[in-house]
Amino acid sequence: MTADLVLLNTNVLTMNPANPHAEAIAIKNDRIIKVGKTTEINPLIDKNTTILDLQGKTVLPGFIDTHIHIADFGRTLTWLDLKNADSIKTIQQIIRQRAQTTPKSKGILGSGWNENSLAEKRAPIRQDLDTASPNNPVVIYHQLGRTCTANTKALQLANITANTTPPKDGTIDKNPQTQEPTGILHGNATDLIWNKIPPPTEQETLQATKHAIQKIIEAGITTAHWIICTTTELTIAQKLANENQPLKIYIIITANLLETLPNPDAPENQNPPKIDAVLIFADGYLASQTAALNEPYTNNPTTKGELLYTQEELNRLVAKIRKNNLQVIIHATGDKAIDAALKALATNPHKDPNKNRHRIEQAAVLNKQLIQRIKKQNLTISTQPKVIESEFTIWQATEHLGNTRTRMLFPTKTLLNKKINAISGSDCPMEPLNPLIGIQAATTRKFSPNERITIQDAIETYTINAAQATSEEHIKDSIE
Repeated sequence: MTADLVLLNTNVLTMNPANPHAEAIAIKNDRIIKVGKTTEINPLIDKNTTILDLQGKTVLPGFIDTHIHIADFGRTLTWLDLKNADSIKTIQQIIRQRAQTTPKSKGILGSGWNENSLAEKRAPIRQDLDTASPNNPVVIYHQLGRTCTANTKALQLANITANTTPPKDGTIDKNPQTQEPTGILHGNATDLIWNKIPPPTEQETLQATKHAIQKIIEAGITTAHWIICTTTELTIAQKLANENQPLKIYIIITANLLETLPNPDAPENQNPPKIDAVLIFADGYLASQTAALNEPYTNNPTTKGELLYTQEELNRLVAKIRKNNLQVIIHATGDKAIDAALKALATNPHKDPNKNRHRIEQAAVLNKQLIQRIKKQNLTISTQPKVIESEFTIWQATEHLGNTRTRMLFPTKTLLNKKINAISGSDCPMEPLNPLIGIQAATTRKFSPNERITIQDAIETYTINAAQATSEEHIKDSIE
């Protein structure tokens, strides 16, 4: 047998403990047929073999992003990029240029501005955006995400006036003299605008998603766990899954979509949608203080967050997902929610242990007892390293939770030491796509530095561990 493709003169990190390093790889018919020293690979080369001399570069398995919003990422790729804007005048020029080619009914969205980088050393306000585009709804997001500025047209579309009461955990900035909104919204108040901006058409979403997939592949990601929240996204995901494109898609729908799906047992349903997993939200987030805790938030003793389901409701939902032979994923951030998730996942376990590879998403507030239960139930813990960094640097986790709970916040090293399968993703577009940035964040974390992990461990969370989470370790994400 001879190879179609050979990689020579390379440093192969195989993620295979039996053979962790190699010099060369031989491939035939898109499958690896030999990994080893150059002398072992040379006999597989003939005149038809393509040879790549990588001159000592490192070769890794394709990365798996276990938490990404592909359609949303595609949508943001159509936005104005404001991260290099050095003044409000520059922002106005960028908006004005886009407005020249945008129908008046269409919104103009952008992101990346930071008042500290602007010559004026202030945030842009609605009048600034009105000057650039008075006829299009315009919304531009801060570099850190949950702050935006909207122009007058966008405020009118969302019916935000001087009398509008901001939602919980949200702020509407107002002019101190006139009490009119300045256009700057913070926290949950940004949703008032987001929910009113006309969404793109299905065709526009499809094209944007294809663009996103190209960017994902360029980042070295070969499998993506796509979090899908709408039927439009699911339709697009089905189309893309049937196309011969190089990104492998693992489809995760949110629980609200379960009721919209056809009965897989119905005789007329000859081609049911391909779905791999279902994501249940057991609670909210630390930043908005909606994550369910056993003890109150340190900086807000009046709240502990809240569970979004009773224990009985959560148990029933898990049973329904299992009945459909799908993987169960439960978003549970606070310790109270994690406890509820563990109880629900402990009910009626599948006889086949491979069918029990369920996981908890964004498990943040952990303790020794919860970790012991996670280990006993053989669950996977999925986190996003850049989200962990943001919890500390942007959302001030120590202030929210106090020192004691913060010490066990996202304890990745502890989980790995306990032989618990920990996997990583980006949460793109909320955080950067590049897995190397996630690996950097996991290995250099400044808060709770005792939970830093090695580069090898971090790579494994994006490769072989992620493959194990979906029972695919026998076909992907180790080079062997």
